[in-house]
Amino acid sequence: MRTFVFLLSALLSAAAAAQYPAKPVRFIVPSAVGGGTDIIARAISLKLGESLGQQFVVDNRPGAGQMIGIELAAKAPADGYTLLMAASTLAINPIMYKKVPYDPIRDFAPITQAATLPNVLVVHPSLPVKSVAELIAYAKQHPGELNFASAGIGTSPQMSIELLKSMTGIDMVHIPYKGTAPGVVDVLAGQVKVMAPNLLTALPHIKAGKLRALAVTSVKRTAALPEVPTVAEAGVPGYESGIWLGLMAPAATPGRIVEKLNTEINTILSSADVKETWLKQGTITMGMSTGQFDKFLREEIVKWGKIVQISGAKLD
Repeated sequence: MRTFVFLLSALLSAAAAAQYPAKPVRFIVPSAVGGGTDIIARAISLKLGESLGQQFVVDNRPGAGQMIGIELAAKAPADGYTLLMAASTLAINPIMYKKVPYDPIRDFAPITQAATLPNVLVVHPSLPVKSVAELIAYAKQHPGELNFASAGIGTSPQMSIELLKSMTGIDMVHIPYKGTAPGVVDVLAGQVKVMAPNLLTALPHIKAGKLRALAVTSVKRTAALPEVPTVAEAGVPGYESGIWLGLMAPAATPGRIVEKLNTEINTILSSADVKETWLKQGTITMGMSTGQFDKFLREEIVKWGKIVQISGAKLD
């Protein structure tokens, strides 16, 4: 009898996966509209809708260092109809906060890493600095007077500047926002003078001359801003930071559905038009097996734990 029930369950699971998706899929983005995570999620959801014949509806749930949206995804039914566009913050939050309402390993089934992109150190044009060296000198002359924006506590924009602070000995005050885009808005208005948003969000404003780019946070320069040096090139050797984006499902989501999504999304990421379009925006497409993404996530938790310890960033 038990064997019969097991076989029946397996057959039903296989049938559900074969028909998936049979209805619209909710695609939770734990940050505000207009940020890099949101832009990439919308691009992928559109392509998935085309290839799988159902709507993938982006649901922005910003706030609390992305934990509102992440927790919502973790507690959603594990049926393949709720997905999460995760960012580096998924791995950083458990290090930054004393209490986190999810476990990045236990509560999620990794689907694939979608992209990596650098952050870019920018200032409002009214700030009299035109290089990383000048920013460091200015901050040392005005300790504690410069504010910097981030997408929230523990997010990549914060950690990029915390790392810079720890490596140069400067003192700037952190102003967290509910996402990258709201932070950029206040930098554009001059209410906050410094930020390290992801390049995808900042690029249009840099091109328009509304933000001054001092350096990118990656190891190598980006094709989107080839004239802008890396932070390491600009006088802080050994510096490297950035952001990754990946897709997750609630932990008990059927393996056949997870693998189907992995195949579909990796196919999207490997297409020439997506690679070329994203590269022009400073974004590198990735694509991994579920096992590779799981290994990567575990390594990220270890890496950021060391960086938080070195930077001295405070737990909330």
